Amino acid sequence: MILAVNTSTLQFALALMETDGSVLAEYLAAKGKGHFGALMPALDFLLNTSESDILDLEGLIVAVGPGSFTGLRVGLSAAKGLCHGLDIPIIGISSLEALASQVLFPDFSIIPILDSRKGEFFTARFVWSGDRKLTRKMEDMCLKAADLSSFSMEHSVFIGNSYSSQEALVRKIIGPRALLAPPHCWNISASAVGFVGLKRFLACDFDNPETINPLYLRPPDIRPNPIPPISGTFAPEG
Repeated sequence: MILAVNTSTLQFALALMETDGSVLAEYLAAKGKGHFGALMPALDFLLNTSESDILDLEGLIVAVGPGSFTGLRVGLSAAKGLCHGLDIPIIGISSLEALASQVLFPDFSIIPILDSRKGEFFTARFVWSGDRKLTRKMEDMCLKAADLSSFSMEHSVFIGNSYSSQEALVRKIIGPRALLAPPHCWNISASAVGFVGLKRFLACDFDNPETINPLYLRPPDIRPNPIPPISGTFAPEG
């Protein structure tokens, strides 16, 4: 049994899967402030409702980014802790590749997008080859929203992490070249994370839990201290 984890977006997700790719149980949480605190209770819920034992886990597949900085730190820390405690292997995969894998076998390129804030998107390009293999055509990158137009010069299928906020923007920037995945696909399911990483698991192509790190692609948002520092040396009166 495999545990798949996505915390790279505000809709965190968990899935218990068999090594043949079938899904035993899956959980998708709506976005909300501080909701990553529900990650471990959600895992407990999945195990209980599927009548599974955590000791039966054979491996863990986790999305390492790009995506939410806080989410990636939380998810990867939890994944490393579980792998260490259970002595099971870990595999990290691209959040964008997992998202692209949810668009099955189109005749066009697939362009997944994840909101990076500041008017930017994390994105990449994938295609399904003739042997039904998802193939990467461009590395993960961070682009200004306006640059998506030059990034996609042909008809492509777009899929993102928020249909309600991204659909209109993609249509405005890309125009008729944009073919949109169905709205219910616009989040990263944990089973998609597991699907992408399962081939590596079966090939024993594991990551080192000591060195696996989040893929950020850009510096974190660091806000200046609103209280100015005290300059000089304090000297008592008198």
